[in-house]
Amino acid sequence: MNITLLGTGNALVTECYNTCFVVSDGNRRFLVDGGGGNTVLVQLKRAGIDWRDIREIFVTHKHIDHIVGIVWLVRLICQNMAKGTYEGDATIYGHAEVLNIVRSIATMLLQPKQTRFIDDRLHLVTVEDGETRAIIGKQVTFFDIQSTKAKQFGFTMDLGEGKKLTCCGDEPCNECEQPYAQGSTWLLHEAFCLHGQADIFSPYEKHHSTVKDACELAEQMGVPNLVLYHTEDRNIARRKELYAAEGAQYYHGNLYIPDDLEVIEL
Repeated sequence: MNITLLGTGNALVTECYNTCFVVSDGNRRFLVDGGGGNTVLVQLKRAGIDWRDIREIFVTHKHIDHIVGIVWLVRLICQNMAKGTYEGDATIYGHAEVLNIVRSIATMLLQPKQTRFIDDRLHLVTVEDGETRAIIGKQVTFFDIQSTKAKQFGFTMDLGEGKKLTCCGDEPCNECEQPYAQGSTWLLHEAFCLHGQADIFSPYEKHHSTVKDACELAEQMGVPNLVLYHTEDRNIARRKELYAAEGAQYYHGNLYIPDDLEVIEL
């Protein structure tokens, strides 16, 4: 299994793509978020991932840097269903609010010959806090991160052999999430900027954390592998170096600061 980071940036980046990724188990693909536009299609192509292999998608929340790319995938899937060039079904998971938005945008912007496949072969499946679903053959449990900005879910995936991957969404892992994140082999966590540049990027005003904050949390929880994403892009050329240096002061596990399209083996 592996994760392909299609994008690693926050909402307003221009030097990389917005944070979204694909969890792969062989040819089975699970897409988490779609970024802010049709660049998700470009990133999938660059990553060598056939969009037709993505049959299961999860949308964490309604912010435009996570949901707009999903609309392009809905169009692509339904359009090819209409043409007879897409076999089988596809499923999009999310909480009720985010799926209502996907449905509404699709209904307003796409043609009826495309949207007729929604609820027929393209299934919009609402998940609840604490609910577990089988996705790409793995048990995935969704949880409400209790965001005060917009309702948002994260998830934890049982990788088998005692391993677990947890995605905390794009806000700091708070107390309500820790029962799910505890015991994770892999923790995917946002880090808006370096702690040393918090005065420049104001992460706390945006309900985000710094590299230091994320690393201290992972150290406290005993997580062996920490992946940082949803970052600023002004340090993009030296991001790995700078983030690794700050992180090493607070975290002693394996720290990953991926670039767009980087693949991490699980």
